[in-house]
Amino acid sequence: MRHQFTLEYWRDGEWYVGRLVEVPGVFSQGATLDELDENIQEAYELMVTQDRSPAPAPAHLRPVEREVGSEES
Repeated sequence: MRHQFTLEYWRDGEWYVGRLVEVPGVFSQGATLDELDENIQEAYELMVTQDRSPAPAPAHLRPVEREVGSEES
């Protein structure tokens, strides 16, 4: 299954550096845009497919609300 994301990228010296806007924490770099695309794909796969160890047995879940973004005054 394919999903479309927004790659935000910029030059940092000799490197193209980029991130997936919709997926916080997915950053990478490459010497070319093609290399950046490949590296972003790998970073995305590592982020969403990595195994996470379970929380300790006494862990609990509860819903919470958080402010996400700034409101204009």
